Amino acid sequence: MRKGIIVELSTADRARLEAVVADRNSPQKHVWRARIVLLTANGHGTALIMRQAGVSKVAVWRWQERFMTAGVEGLLRDKTRPSRIPPLGSEVTARVLTLTTTGDPPGETTHWTAAAMAKLVGISASSVQRIWRAHGLQPHRVRAFKLSNDPRFAEKLRASSGCTSTRRRMPSCSRSTRSPRSKRWIVPSRGCR
Repeated sequence: MRKGIIVELSTADRARLEAVVADRNSPQKHVWRARIVLLTANGHGTALIMRQAGVSKVAVWRWQERFMTAGVEGLLRDKTRPSRIPPLGSEVTARVLTLTTTGDPPGETTHWTAAAMAKLVGISASSVQRIWRAHGLQPHRVRAFKLSNDPRFAEKLRASSGCTSTRRRMPSCSRSTRSPRSKRWIVPSRGCR
């Protein structure tokens, strides 16, 4: 056993740890942590605790130390770990929001894309999308229409939209065919030639 490891259990702590071990609904990580402390309190060595609990030597030492510093509550809660990805600064978020709402996109584009914004600001496209989603922005859905300087623009627009179309509708015809599910024949209408 390591030197300096002294685990003294009160009757309440022992009862609580034994209840965790006996409860079939306890998470397994809590069970083996409680088992480590109970075996340590009974005076067993590290090698026997490793075999009984099925964990490494470092894990045994970690949970012995955690119990000595934080008690039973320290065994039943996990330490919070920092996020793998550091959060973006508020100045980066503010820059993305300002460019999205007031700045014009680069080149001939009509709206911001996540890739274009990410390249300009120097962050990933998923970070840009996360910022937009958090603030309810959808710049790809903004309907921007660039008007022409042509004096005949309105006339050309009406002509191209089909408002003054002179096409005639052709009558539809059907051939004399038989429906696959029916024994009736479909007879063409008189207007067809």
